[in-house]
Amino acid sequence: MGNTESVVVQKRLARFRPEERPVIEGVFDRLQGGVGAPSGAPGKTAAGKTLTLEMLQSSMSSLAPDSMVRRVYQCMCSIDSGVAASAGPGKTSSSTAASGVGREQLVIFLADTLRGTAEERAPLVMAMSQCGAGSTVSSSQVAEFLQDLISAVVQILVNRGRLQGWKLERMGDGSQGVKLLAEHMCSELKPSDQGGCDVSCLEDWIFRVSQVSLYLEMLVAEGLNVSLSGRPAPTLLPPCRETPWKELRCLLDLPTLIFLAPQLPDSYSAPWRLVFSTQLHGESFTRMVAGLTKRGPTLLLIKDTEGHIFGGFASHGWDVKPQFQGDSRCFLFTVLPRLRVYTATGYNQHFMYLNQNQQTMPNGLGMGGQHGYFGLWLDSDFGRGHSRARPKCTTYGSPQLSGKEDFTLDSVEVWAVGKPPQPEEGEEGEGKRSILDVDPEVQAIMEMTGKTLHSQGLREPEEDKE
Repeated sequence: MGNTESVVVQKRLARFRPEERPVIEGVFDRLQGGVGAPSGAPGKTAAGKTLTLEMLQSSMSSLAPDSMVRRVYQCMCSIDSGVAASAGPGKTSSSTAASGVGREQLVIFLADTLRGTAEERAPLVMAMSQCGAGSTVSSSQVAEFLQDLISAVVQILVNRGRLQGWKLERMGDGSQGVKLLAEHMCSELKPSDQGGCDVSCLEDWIFRVSQVSLYLEMLVAEGLNVSLSGRPAPTLLPPCRETPWKELRCLLDLPTLIFLAPQLPDSYSAPWRLVFSTQLHGESFTRMVAGLTKRGPTLLLIKDTEGHIFGGFASHGWDVKPQFQGDSRCFLFTVLPRLRVYTATGYNQHFMYLNQNQQTMPNGLGMGGQHGYFGLWLDSDFGRGHSRARPKCTTYGSPQLSGKEDFTLDSVEVWAVGKPPQPEEGEEGEGKRSILDVDPEVQAIMEMTGKTLHSQGLREPEEDKE
């Protein structure tokens, strides 16, 4: 761009390291080279000066919905390179959009999406959310923009091979998950009394909801193939290991997983492992307890017969005992009919409860509240539970999670999400086998003498090592 650069563009380029600036400045020429036109074809002369929608589509079509690509193009066209980051809502004429995106407009767009502040990104989000002129945008328009943005993020994860072991075809309805995640993010908007969101409202929202910037950066970096030093692509998904996908239809979908994974404490970055599923292991409380205990932190997912999906995160490994356990890192959450997380209020320490085969104490699994009035409860007579919160669960501040206060189970999944605890001395640990497994002669002698091998049906079958 040489000496013809505007002051605004020079300031934007200064945000990048010296070795990064040629990358940013080279995007314009690379995008133009992506769509060739025969010599003398219409638009050939203009191609040297501007980027067309077709050029942008050529670069981004495999990684984003066409509606999102058009939003990006319209936003680029709205930028006033000589004055500020954006010309502001409603200042983009149809002739400007028709003539294409200039080199300086693209540089400003890249600088503000990849290295900008919330103040600089707000006008861009406004332009991408708007369908016409005006100084405000409605919450529904922002939600539609977010649905396109989240769909692009999912598309990038799939097409770039970053699913981390998750199988899209064996998971829940991703399109529904996109809408729910967009609604959750929009719930943080604070529109005016008239119901509209101006630039300052969007700025406040982008500052508080970090996913907006994260997803926008991912879309621009991946869609326009901008690789900057020292900024690896975010993974967004936890690794998944040892999951029998052929037999499983997971309660999670990708957008829900993208939402839930960051809610876990930072130290829990171990691969997720399915340790119990009613689809695979049947409706057995004893089998569920075997999957829960000695697994470290776990995520419990429940679907009731009303179609509600909800659950809880346990920060500690579960122990069968008649006392409450866990700590304030535990939380409850809902997936359907809406995505929400409910964290500890500090009112009490009734985070986790698991008991079985006791006559004097309740038998089942509970999180939050108190005996007989849990925020989430599964009875040891598998198939029934309750979520009681009038008006809120004291421990987590959560409302009723299930469709009915006393619910019937449809399905349950338990995922181990942390590093498994080390086995205590004398316990069977991973890779260790029972003496009965080690010495078949001992097993045969016991069977011949009429001894019952009580542990035979309770111990989990040894998994094949990869």
